[in-house]
Amino acid sequence: MAWNLVVWLHLLAMAFFVGGQLVLVAAIVPVLRGLNDGEQMRAVARRFGYGTLIAIGVLLITGAGLASHQHLWSSPKLHMKLTLVVVTAGLILWHMKRPKLRALDGIIFLLSLAIVWLGVSLAA
Repeated sequence: MAWNLVVWLHLLAMAFFVGGQLVLVAAIVPVLRGLNDGEQMRAVARRFGYGTLIAIGVLLITGAGLASHQHLWSSPKLHMKLTLVVVTAGLILWHMKRPKLRALDGIIFLLSLAIVWLGVSLAA
């Protein structure tokens, strides 16, 4: 029962992180991009950023617990997933310093989808 809660929290945090990116790309950015000087866009990005930090913390804690519980630390798929997590984290930090580099948005999103794919394949 407790591990179901850990899995649920992991999936909820992943849904917030990746789902939030989908909403930003599909709805918020196209609407807000041309409306003003970018103040609203920065406010939305900042708010999403706070939630993202919490989601990443939950993902790290629950992911480590799940990897230990399922004895996955030697799995090549987990190593690839963790490598992509580190690369994505680096790109997010770079994006925070250079928010106008639009290509980073797409790369971070694609890497996030790849991380989810690897997570699903580890769970199967």
